[in-house]
Amino acid sequence: MVTIRPERPEDVDDIRGINIEAFGGNTEADIVDKLRQRQAFTLSLVAVSEGRIVGHILFSPVTVDLESNSFSAVGLGPMAVLPPFQARGIGSALVTNGLKECQNLGNEIVIVLGHPEYYPRFGFVPASTYGIKSEYDVPDEAFMALELHPGALSGRSGVVKYQPEFNEA
Repeated sequence: MVTIRPERPEDVDDIRGINIEAFGGNTEADIVDKLRQRQAFTLSLVAVSEGRIVGHILFSPVTVDLESNSFSAVGLGPMAVLPPFQARGIGSALVTNGLKECQNLGNEIVIVLGHPEYYPRFGFVPASTYGIKSEYDVPDEAFMALELHPGALSGRSGVVKYQPEFNEA
């Protein structure tokens, strides 16, 4: 059985290790560590199986800028599960629980840069559907948005700006 819970201070090393192992390098782990140091994240959850942390998901604030207007949203990622525990529904549990908690915290919009065959199962659609673009040069189908409250993106558009830690990666 897997339990999803907020990260705790004693989880930091395990979270770093999960991101390194899942992504095959330090980039995502460094982003998580730097966001945590600056307390620039919205939500950080871990997946625990048999007393061991096997997955992690982070949500951080993003800004959607338009020349005359800007608004806030939340960026999902990174999300990582240890390779031996992948394809067991742990990532889905992290995403589902994370989205529910983001909504409970009053967030209306979630943005993700991720696998276009994975995230639509949670309701994500290409962000371009709403006139939302990424500050990075990424494939349209991999840059997605989700309205946690129907109509939250109605009449809104712009360019998503991530926390500076993402630019340092």
